[in-house]
Amino acid sequence: MTDAAPCRRLDWDSDFFARRIARLEGSRLTPELAADALTWSKAQGVDCLYFLADSDDPATVRVAEDHGFRQVDVRVTLRARLEGTTPGAPHGVTRPCTPLDIPALRALARVSHRDSRFYADPNFPRPRCDDLYETWIDKSCRGYADAVLVAQADGVAVGYVSCHLGEPTTGQIGLFAVDAAHRGRGLGRALVMAALGWFAARGVRDVTVVTQGRNLAAQRLYGRGGFAPCAVQLWYHKWLS
Repeated sequence: MTDAAPCRRLDWDSDFFARRIARLEGSRLTPELAADALTWSKAQGVDCLYFLADSDDPATVRVAEDHGFRQVDVRVTLRARLEGTTPGAPHGVTRPCTPLDIPALRALARVSHRDSRFYADPNFPRPRCDDLYETWIDKSCRGYADAVLVAQADGVAVGYVSCHLGEPTTGQIGLFAVDAAHRGRGLGRALVMAALGWFAARGVRDVTVVTQGRNLAAQRLYGRGGFAPCAVQLWYHKWLS
């Protein structure tokens, strides 16, 4: 085994799910690295080991499958390059969130992210996955995100997008959702355009967003907003307990 640990423990995930969770470092896998990772995980009492693999390396996929990793998601990263000014959403459709919006956003988050890898893995209890996204949007509204913009209908928040600033000219869209009863009215596109306008106003020129391979609706929406795929990766979970 090499001197450097092949995996790292994920304290937040472990505490939240009450399971010992770690992540395999790197995105390519050899039989030797897989064996080292499983030996380390067993010695550390790990229950679940995450691995994010490059999708263009068939050897990595074979090794992962041979060592009992289960694919739970296809991770698609899309990028939009902002040139000059970017128009925002129509006036009055979107606005920054306020503390009064948080209860509605928490309720929306509980039912809006079921394409994610956690729901695809039956070892994670579904109610706890709901709690995860409720907690995530709550933390985003309270400072984890640089901004949370909401779409409103009759003054009530019925959708959200979180925005994160990175390097001086980069940004990332985090959580995004629109209430099912209000879809088909252009609110999703309005949120995407509002986010791009927010980034452009802060000098960001390169915006990324991550979604699931199974979430074709989100991919189409981002495509209409000027995003194009730039990376495809595979999420695997290995349960040892």
